[in-house]
Amino acid sequence: MSQQQSPDNVSIDEIPVDIDNTQSAEVNPADVPDEIESITRGLAGEQPPANPLVVLKAARWWYIHGKGGTDPAFQWAIEWARHLATDTPSDIELFDEFLEYLVTVGFANERHELR
Repeated sequence: MSQQQSPDNVSIDEIPVDIDNTQSAEVNPADVPDEIESITRGLAGEQPPANPLVVLKAARWWYIHGKGGTDPAFQWAIEWARHLATDTPSDIELFDEFLEYLVTVGFANERHELR
């Protein structure tokens, strides 16, 4: 690795993991790395990411920094990765919860702004 890591900031790739803010249940949009924000917004868009590894990168970040396994962004990313891997329909209810969550997090003022 080319970067020094401190005990408070660990990563397995270029996306940092802020140990002090893990599973805090409150995500400040300013704290979301640009790459994760882009992937997350893409998951809400008309042409979501088609690479499951990219989607899982976002899922990991939301799991660590959001509400863990119950985080709607994490759940939708996992659902979308499953859809990509198995080519089976995705759960529209999880998608709706994900869109509502993005409004709550502050990525948009209303759901329609995300598409």
